[in-house]
Amino acid sequence: MLWSMDLSRRWKMVKKSAAKGKRHGFYSQALNEAERLELEEARGVEGIDEEIAILRVKLRELIVAAPEKFDLHLKLATTIARLVTTHYSITKEQKKSLKEAITKVLTEIAIPLGVKALIR
Repeated sequence: MLWSMDLSRRWKMVKKSAAKGKRHGFYSQALNEAERLELEEARGVEGIDEEIAILRVKLRELIVAAPEKFDLHLKLATTIARLVTTHYSITKEQKKSLKEAITKVLTEIAIPLGVKALIR
């Protein structure tokens, strides 16, 4: 027997075979139906631009609402800085791929058109 939370947020026991037939995510039991729909919507979002933007809005709200809580301002600003750094960081493989793409453009397009460039 397993424990499961129903939509009214009450815990109930369910048979293992009944639980096996349902395919839910790890956290699905902790979410109500509206939250599950929001989770599905969130899964479709790529990148972290929206998260950065909302944190900037919240930082401004915090500064206005509680200007004396400088420690919280600093923590939130640090979080934003880490997200921005993550957003713009690229891996070594991405750098190599970008360098190869630029080299290809220069050798196949720019140089034949007479644009002088130094390629290493």
